[in-house]
Amino acid sequence: MSVLAWIVLASFVGGAISVCAAALFGMAVNLQRIPMLISYSVGALLGAALLGVLPQAIEEVGSVELATSLLLAGILGFFLLEKLVLWRHCHEVSCEAHDPAELAQHAGHDNAHHNHAALTHHDHGHGRNGDGARAASLILIGDAFHNFVDGVLIAAAFSQSIPLGIVTATAIVAHEIPQEVGDYLVLLHSGMSRMRALAFNLLSSMATLVGAVGAYFALSLVSGAVPYLLCIAAASMIYVAVADLIPGLHKRAEIGATIQQVLLISLGVGSIVLIHHFVDGFARH
Repeated sequence: MSVLAWIVLASFVGGAISVCAAALFGMAVNLQRIPMLISYSVGALLGAALLGVLPQAIEEVGSVELATSLLLAGILGFFLLEKLVLWRHCHEVSCEAHDPAELAQHAGHDNAHHNHAALTHHDHGHGRNGDGARAASLILIGDAFHNFVDGVLIAAAFSQSIPLGIVTATAIVAHEIPQEVGDYLVLLHSGMSRMRALAFNLLSSMATLVGAVGAYFALSLVSGAVPYLLCIAAASMIYVAVADLIPGLHKRAEIGATIQQVLLISLGVGSIVLIHHFVDGFARH
């Protein structure tokens, strides 16, 4: 096969394998347990961002100050993006961005109970999980950035040699699986069906193919943007974990739930660390 054919095959198959592996895990999980497993997603996202993506970005950028500045700009950018999502969905008075107590006060004492019931119905209907829905949108955007970068790395490796390309693609798939599991759980938590979450994850994974093919034809131009895209990808993971997922964990303050959350967050981080060690050992051999 030609180098381009290897690149296309590795990018497409690699992305599909990681997404389908995550979906198989998600399908084996009872939907009732998804909110509990969001703690795992927090650990996987923070582990991938702070132990994998960001250190690589700092190394390739060559400046801690520049890399962390880009990270900060990315976090601010995702904050503004989330605001745009909120503004778009806040045309109704019962939008989650409005204070229910303030709405009840303006409606009058006699209508307070009615407004509370309407808001409760809205939370379980159109906006049943606003935090999760916004997190899902940001996850897909950040994942597309990350997958695009993976595609560039695959193309660069295959351009050096076919064996190096195969090793690189295998390493990328191994790195992606625990993160994709976390992403898939976030999509399910947002209210998506299993099949819809799988479809969106597969669509996001196609950014790997776009990055790989684009890098093949313009490697010097595209590869130069890789370190900066890595900073944006890390920013998306950190923002979603800290701004959208962790606040939901605080709604369960009892000691048993807290211990469970800490253990699952640790499991998420640990899975990233173990995969890193496995891939590094595989690459050396």
